[in-house]
Amino acid sequence: MYFTEQVLARQRAVGAQHVEQGRVLIIEDSRSLSSLMRHRLEKDFFCQVTQCASADTFREAMRNDGPFDVAVVDLNLPGAPDGEVLDSVVAAGIPAIVFTADFNRDLRERLLQKGVADYHVKNNEGAIDLVVSSVLRLLRNRDVGVLVVDDVASARTMLADLLGAQKFQVYEASTGKGALEILARQPHIELVITDYHMPDMDGYELTRRIRREHNGDRLRIIGISSSADRLLSASFLKAGANDFVYRPYVVEELQCRIQLNIETLAQLRQLRVAAFSDYLTGLPNRRHFFDEGPAQVAGRLERGDACCIAMLDIDHFKKLNDTHGHEIGDRVLQAVGTKLARGLEGSGHMLARLGGEEFSVLMLGLDIGEGAKLCERLRGDIENLRVALDDQDLSVTISVGLAEIAGRESFSNYLAAADQLLYLAKSYGRNRVYSETMLS
Repeated sequence: MYFTEQVLARQRAVGAQHVEQGRVLIIEDSRSLSSLMRHRLEKDFFCQVTQCASADTFREAMRNDGPFDVAVVDLNLPGAPDGEVLDSVVAAGIPAIVFTADFNRDLRERLLQKGVADYHVKNNEGAIDLVVSSVLRLLRNRDVGVLVVDDVASARTMLADLLGAQKFQVYEASTGKGALEILARQPHIELVITDYHMPDMDGYELTRRIRREHNGDRLRIIGISSSADRLLSASFLKAGANDFVYRPYVVEELQCRIQLNIETLAQLRQLRVAAFSDYLTGLPNRRHFFDEGPAQVAGRLERGDACCIAMLDIDHFKKLNDTHGHEIGDRVLQAVGTKLARGLEGSGHMLARLGGEEFSVLMLGLDIGEGAKLCERLRGDIENLRVALDDQDLSVTISVGLAEIAGRESFSNYLAAADQLLYLAKSYGRNRVYSETMLS
């Protein structure tokens, strides 16, 4: 659900504020390659980057500039021609992405044994893009939970180590029941990797039970097994899994399958945000308000809790647009939306931009008196707001209509009542809150 505590996060995304992604160490003696990677990571993705061109500068950076979240490592450096720096990076617990000009199968085996997170070859014309993509992937994986379910400890540990090298938050379960308990406690888990054979339930049954509570657009499932039964994969997919891998697996293939599932979830989240968010302010939009609002009201009325609803409108907004232009008008809408979201942060109330200069707040658990106090505070916050222009600061005010939700009616009727009270607030001079208690 998109309540007010989530609004500011979406607004930060819409406003493209420069949030530091992480600290990256680039160990590369080619000045041009190192500078290109640094430029991309700093300018486009707001990472903090430290460059090293030799073993000596690497040791200095480790003493003075750490800790680091990711390291991009060239294997052949002045003072360390045989990959000694990579050993130091791995020993320090820093996820390593190897960037090398020479590559063969023997080197691949050595890198995998060392536990590097990824590797790329410099002779690829898109190599810089691939390295940057790997860095960003590792930084984002830090917030993603992955659950490994396998009753064989050695197999479970092997998968957990692989996922740990990719910087996921890893959880382990040896039974289906244990897996379900962990999922209930850890809602940020986005991927389950489960074996077929388990003592209490097989992988099919676990997958089916997970799917009763978690849809595929919120959590992905990968089946895995050492069985020679080629129908196993089809049975897993029919039970609700998103992918399947046979053991023994190729490490890079499994990594790619895992990452593709994680990226699919990220894309689905972006689509949900786009569908339910106002493009300008980042607030929930009218569609979301009418989708979520009725259920919230029904639940509160069922429990006997008070509710009220407010319509908020920016005063003289058409005149503001005509005087200063639509670009300034958009800036005012964004500033008002941000101020309202901050004023409601953590309250659990629902805030939305309905369109134009109109906003609405569904106040859950507040009676009309409490709602009026909250609306008056929001009105005062906006009155004190100043929007910076090139040569002056612009002040704005809002008018508010507040209606109590006392009985079961259509959601449109609740909003229409608040809209009528908003009309009265404007009629009596604007920059005021007008509630139905003022009608008598």
